[in-house]
Amino acid sequence: MAVTPGTSKSKKRNKLTVVALFKRQGVLLLMALLFIIFGFRAEPVLSAEEGPVSLKPCPSSPNCVSSLAEDSEHRTDPFPLSRTTAETLTLLARAIETIPRATLRQQGSLYLKAEFRTRLGFVDDVEFLVDEDRGLVQVRSASRTGYSDLGLNRKRVEALRRVYSEMAEKK
Repeated sequence: MAVTPGTSKSKKRNKLTVVALFKRQGVLLLMALLFIIFGFRAEPVLSAEEGPVSLKPCPSSPNCVSSLAEDSEHRTDPFPLSRTTAETLTLLARAIETIPRATLRQQGSLYLKAEFRTRLGFVDDVEFLVDEDRGLVQVRSASRTGYSDLGLNRKRVEALRRVYSEMAEKK
């Protein structure tokens, strides 16, 4: 017996096909959202020892600042080296601790990395890399996800710069 359009079996099969299609699209949408949220990481390429040999460049999106950037949209000044490298990294770690929702993630002899959580739960990475030859500390602050950060990474770097400078002057 053939199923003809308009019969109850035909309607049931069409309804199941539509339900399956929505489920499949829902899974694809969920996968796309997870990729957007977790797929774009601003992680450095680490050396075999304890940190990167250089900081990654900023992406084209405006949610990153770096002292190594050449364009004005992403460019920020490096921090000055304060006395010794070890003292500088200690001061930077202490400056990071003054910012709410900050967690120090990695500290080496020339490198420091921290995570900052925004009030909305987004995670931003801030990295410092000492350039002893030039007497500078290179800095990079980038959002892990999204496109715009409404200037938050730049504001955070400037806040860290102020705290670091005040601590360096007191020592």
